[in-house]
Amino acid sequence: MSTVDFIRHVKLSTARLPLAVPISDAKVFTGRQKPMTEVVFLFAEITTELGHTGLGFSYSKRAGGPAQYAHAKEVAEGLIGEDPNDIGKIYTKLLWAGASVGRSGVATQALAAIDIALYDLKAKRAGLSLAKFLGAYRDSVQTYNTSGGFLNASLDEVKARATVLLEEGIGGIKIKVGLPDTAEDLRRVAGIREHIGWDVPLMVDANQQWDRATALRMGRQLEQFNLIWIEEPLDAYDFEGHAHLANVLDTPIATGEMLASVAEHKGLINANGCDIIQPDAPRVGGITQFLRLAALADERGLGLAPHFAMEIHLHLAAAYPREPWVEHFDWLDPLFNERLETKNGRMIVPDRPGLGVTLSDQARAWTTETVEFGA
Repeated sequence: MSTVDFIRHVKLSTARLPLAVPISDAKVFTGRQKPMTEVVFLFAEITTELGHTGLGFSYSKRAGGPAQYAHAKEVAEGLIGEDPNDIGKIYTKLLWAGASVGRSGVATQALAAIDIALYDLKAKRAGLSLAKFLGAYRDSVQTYNTSGGFLNASLDEVKARATVLLEEGIGGIKIKVGLPDTAEDLRRVAGIREHIGWDVPLMVDANQQWDRATALRMGRQLEQFNLIWIEEPLDAYDFEGHAHLANVLDTPIATGEMLASVAEHKGLINANGCDIIQPDAPRVGGITQFLRLAALADERGLGLAPHFAMEIHLHLAAAYPREPWVEHFDWLDPLFNERLETKNGRMIVPDRPGLGVTLSDQARAWTTETVEFGA
């Protein structure tokens, strides 16, 4: 017998997570962005009349964090009184409440924190991890690290960090490329490949900074390093260019992290623009939207490697039919009381209910604004 429940309280907050050192990828070295010094988060905490709770979050690595928070504040009151089971209905309601600014980008990224919180709540109420609630295919997922391979670090620093990560159970190493000096890119890739050996999975990420000719030339030269993938060799919206690379290169092409809606991912998929798709649940609007595009990707036989936010994406990757990858970033560790475990190259799905994370005192201390709705 089911029990009627409804949402009685919603708390939104925004927090600024400072990074230990300024982070640079190829976009900094091409002059398009400044080094990243912080990540801004939007947290949604939802409580029902029967005392069930859910936590979700979205984020922005540069501009946009305050806009996400502002948009969420405008529409969140519409949650009060709704049945938390009706996640799709709630998403649509809030989407149309703010539809005048569009149905992608900031508008849906603001809803992502709420949508994820509702899934967390529903899985916790069922006493299941989110992966099990969705229907897991596996209890652990291949994992690779990105946070140790940025371009602000010297090659020696990247090597040292890779050694530590592999000893800690990480299964693969990704490094950034896309420098104006392509010879330096090749030197760094050769150096890290020699350091970690040929049996360790290695990926590279150009962060959209090559033109088509450079991407093709570099792709051919990178074939010798037996890479798992080349990530974002071209502008994120150059679906045709990515499709050409995927067709002519032996190394798989991965992209999708910068796309901000299911519709944009559908364009990439229909163009055959990648071998491995890299959606980001907070960027596309939450778990409701992620599951839609994951179904499209599976239908086309694509690999999956969700971007960032491993606390969310571990569960979603575990529920993907094809063997995926999950991206390991240690940046978010201070925000949560719990830690994800890596072992033998894989990240273990926690058996804690829901996402399996709770906000730390440090996350509260970094909070800059809060607003609450309901009783």
